Amino acid sequence: MSWLPSLLWGPYAQPFMLQALAVGLLVATLCGLLSCFVVLKGWSLMGDAVSHAILPGVVGAYLIGIPLVLGAFAAGMACALMAGAVPATSRVKEDAALGVVFSGMLALGLVMLTQVRSNVHLSHVLFGSILGIEEEDLWQTLAVAGIGLAILAIKGRDLVLFLFDPGQARIIGASPTTLRIILLALLAAAIVAGVQAVGVILVVALLITPGAIGILMADRFGRMCAVAVGAAWIAVIIGLHVSYVADISPAGCIVLVLSALFALALAVSPKHGLLRARPA
Repeated sequence: MSWLPSLLWGPYAQPFMLQALAVGLLVATLCGLLSCFVVLKGWSLMGDAVSHAILPGVVGAYLIGIPLVLGAFAAGMACALMAGAVPATSRVKEDAALGVVFSGMLALGLVMLTQVRSNVHLSHVLFGSILGIEEEDLWQTLAVAGIGLAILAIKGRDLVLFLFDPGQARIIGASPTTLRIILLALLAAAIVAGVQAVGVILVVALLITPGAIGILMADRFGRMCAVAVGAAWIAVIIGLHVSYVADISPAGCIVLVLSALFALALAVSPKHGLLRARPA
């Protein structure tokens, strides 16, 4: 058993693993909290749409030489706001508007991508680079995630009220429209932060699966948030460890662990689990 300590703690003798763990846990905290809002608000498709729609913003930022995070955030917000404006001014429903807007923006990003001679940085955005994140991207990710968590701490109660009772929020003087924009901005920020960890393709899993686990395992919002963040943390810790030991994709491992946790929650959920004893 002398090999066990090396297997368990050996990877964290590497500085880049400690850095990846710190970034992953911070992103997991923000995404885990927001996933509860996304799941309860029915914005899962919104998260998927925004995560894919940031591609033209990333490519545009790369082409003009500004930080990728700025282009990604701008494109994500543009997608969310356009998807909200279309059903408000036409007969097209929100889910259809989301599909039209995000597929159009994704196609625009792919066309723009053909104009980029070097795709080294952009491949990191598509597939994540948590084990090899560059210093500039590291600080950008930490800043975006930190600001997102700070806004959640300040506006959390108003956002919860908007989530469950927008009418009451209006009565106490909080504008539901403003709160909706804040929540959309936080969603875009979480996606921008999560892109460095798992990439555009898989970031949506961090914004949906933890909340889905939380709603299965808890019947109060606070407990749901705790379960969601805990699940996201477990996925990051186990996923990074397995990816290092087995030399496989860290993003894929993180999402696979999340999926396994969801399957477990689906089976053992106290009130809704598939294995819960049924009355005779």
